[in-house]
Amino acid sequence: MSNENKLIPELRFPKFENDGEWEINEFGELINILADYTANGSFASLKENVTYYSSEEYAVLVRTTDLDKKTFTPARFTDKRGYEFLSKTSLFGNEIVMANVGSIGKVFRVPYYNKKMTLAPNTYVLKFNDFVEEDFIYQLMLRSEFEKQLLSMVGSSTLMAINKSNLRSIKVAVPKKIEQQKIASCLSSLDEIIATHSQKLDLLKDHKKGLMQNLFPQEGEKVPKYRFKEFEKDGEWVEEPLSSKISVIDGDRGLNYPKAEEYSSDGYCLFLSAKNVTKSGFLFNEFQFITKEKDELLRKGKLARFDIVLTTRGSLGQFAFFDENIQFENIRINSGMVILRAKDNGINPNYLYSYFNSNSIQSAIKSQGFGNAVQQLTVAVINNFTLRYPYDPKEQQKIASCLSSLDSLITAQVEKIEQLKLHKKGLMQGLFPKINE
Repeated sequence: MSNENKLIPELRFPKFENDGEWEINEFGELINILADYTANGSFASLKENVTYYSSEEYAVLVRTTDLDKKTFTPARFTDKRGYEFLSKTSLFGNEIVMANVGSIGKVFRVPYYNKKMTLAPNTYVLKFNDFVEEDFIYQLMLRSEFEKQLLSMVGSSTLMAINKSNLRSIKVAVPKKIEQQKIASCLSSLDEIIATHSQKLDLLKDHKKGLMQNLFPQEGEKVPKYRFKEFEKDGEWVEEPLSSKISVIDGDRGLNYPKAEEYSSDGYCLFLSAKNVTKSGFLFNEFQFITKEKDELLRKGKLARFDIVLTTRGSLGQFAFFDENIQFENIRINSGMVILRAKDNGINPNYLYSYFNSNSIQSAIKSQGFGNAVQQLTVAVINNFTLRYPYDPKEQQKIASCLSSLDSLITAQVEKIEQLKLHKKGLMQGLFPKINE
């Protein structure tokens, strides 16, 4: 018999295949939802005594913004009155908490910490009934279907919020506890694998950051801290204005600049958007193309191989390299970017791409960007950036190859993590049945 109209998941462990349908429950039947008691009037009097990242030995205040970071560095009460709340919303680690105002539905596990903790306002902490497996509910709450139900119940158009009554009324499908445990164990194991690979990615990024600091001269220095052995006696690096070796090419901003209706999802020339140039280089998840006829009307701003793209408005200082690995032949920048093009063969383009991601250039961008609402860089400012490079092109290539190899490892690690996340997403779709409304 087909399971199409039954409350049975598409994927089920063999042990439970004959256990029948899951049971529909209201969320409030499974858990006790505790509001944050620090949200009352007495908390307002303590706000002035909350210090972020203090070393004081008083109660720790846990906020969802702290839980959203890789490193848990919570605020602390610098007044002993912070202890008053510990008996009301005391946390010891591993609790499940959920934001109920603003970014509602964001679910977190509280990490173990070396001090007693209490919960900040606008957050719920969840306590579980005996027939519920805690990790199963955590995974259930991470599903997009759960989030959709939450968003359908928000109580304010200006500041999204959900009250306990609405949260309790959400419909969820639940199997017997032993099957809950099996599902939770499967998905938690996958979470651990993703976390392990994420830690490896962080280590690779930290390693690259350290290499960048040592392979390029720091401010005021003429040679790097680390130099490949064959170049140790080659003397000081060259230092000159960027404009002496690099052409900074603006995009076309005239009457022929493409209008919204002139873009298409495929075509002759890829017209870059802000989403295509990231901190990690090009990202081609979204496309907008213009026709060959439109491309030929534009005067400047078209990439040639081994050009470098720099974002100059909004998210400043993001670089992408148009090397032979990019699959598109025809690419143009938009008005919030410039092209950096080597003027002669004395500068290796691969080296340039590495150099533009160095502390020297990133610091210059940060200090010389201007604008309040939207940060910007001008061509004139970019032309005056300092360019540092070893005179021997072989040393330039050695540096570029070293960092490029590390970039390849980082890219491969990012792709591995994304594949694991997609695998988990597919598993979650199969391991939980869809409730037909």
